[in-house]
Amino acid sequence: MMKQRLLSIVLLVAIAFAASLVLTGRMRDANEAGAQNQQRTSQPQINTPAPLRPGATLMDFTTIAERTVPAVVNISARQIVRQRFYDPLGDLLYGRGIRTQRGESNAVGSGVLVSPDGYILTNNHVVAAEADQPNLTIEQLDVTITLSDKRELPAKVIGTDAATDLALLKIDASRLPTMPWGDSSKLKVAEWVLAIGNPYQLSETVTLGIVSAVGRTGLGVSTFEDFIQTDAAINPGNSGGALVNARGELIGINTVIFSRSGGYQGIGFAVSSNLARRIFDELRQYGEVRRGSIGGVALRPVTTRIAQAYGAPDTRGAFVQQMLRESSAYRAGIEPEDIIIGFNGTDVQDPGHLERLMSDAPIGSTATVRVLRGGKRLDFRVPIQKRNGA
Repeated sequence: MMKQRLLSIVLLVAIAFAASLVLTGRMRDANEAGAQNQQRTSQPQINTPAPLRPGATLMDFTTIAERTVPAVVNISARQIVRQRFYDPLGDLLYGRGIRTQRGESNAVGSGVLVSPDGYILTNNHVVAAEADQPNLTIEQLDVTITLSDKRELPAKVIGTDAATDLALLKIDASRLPTMPWGDSSKLKVAEWVLAIGNPYQLSETVTLGIVSAVGRTGLGVSTFEDFIQTDAAINPGNSGGALVNARGELIGINTVIFSRSGGYQGIGFAVSSNLARRIFDELRQYGEVRRGSIGGVALRPVTTRIAQAYGAPDTRGAFVQQMLRESSAYRAGIEPEDIIIGFNGTDVQDPGHLERLMSDAPIGSTATVRVLRGGKRLDFRVPIQKRNGA
């Protein structure tokens, strides 16, 4: 009897224990399911990008650098200059107020090999740094080119163009490394670029950045401006070097920096390759840049006040302030106070834009110039003549 009672108690305990296990399991399953549902509801899952593999990079520029760096050279220019100046003491004592002083100046910079037979494009201020100073004459100019293989060769100045701050040199060599021309009109803001040059005479220096802006004008650097702005590090000595896109194409000639300290500030400018290529062709063929013009016409921007006074719908165009009677524009029928709004089918944005369009027009051709006069649009056929000076 005692054994039966003991067996019954053990059986009841076992049944209770098994029931508790089942219940606990169900409660745990329910809690886990509830927690998962609550997590899905209150904290939606966020997909994060997988981390880069160790050693991986966003883009590899090593091949591009290996191919383009040899096409950038170092330039050293030595100038013997003579300057005339007024000496008031000499005028007072000896009656000779005009004196002449000779001196020497040296400049360094970079250049880009643009042909296998030794043509080099660089900045005008690299080889003619003193040429724009008043009463100063360069008596002697010696230019030395250092190639990537460390050869030093004398260079001849084929031509210079202060209006775009470009110059063309030539060395006696062949089968030289070059890089292909790129189309700067296709550049986009934030596109990767490399600046290659010799800052502070540190040869074959490569810096990386992006295109910050395109079509920059009005910087006061040169007469005809079409600059690419970049944050690739450009420093003294980079002038005349190459701005290269991610395809290894030449898309600019590094020219100037904006700096309060004289060094890198993240704002550099390069002459666009499309403009540089035209200057290269002109200098190689003629030794000078021949530019078109419609004669002596003084232009000014179209302000809001001018637009309202002369019936213009907006401030685009170039206002004819004054003009010479012997100019081809005047003889064709254009008058002062006209607003030039079109040139050979291209809408004129401002006077600088019109100057570039006229400059590119072939000398001896005839251009169609559209003006706004009293609110009416008129077209005139104007002969393109050679521009005097820069």
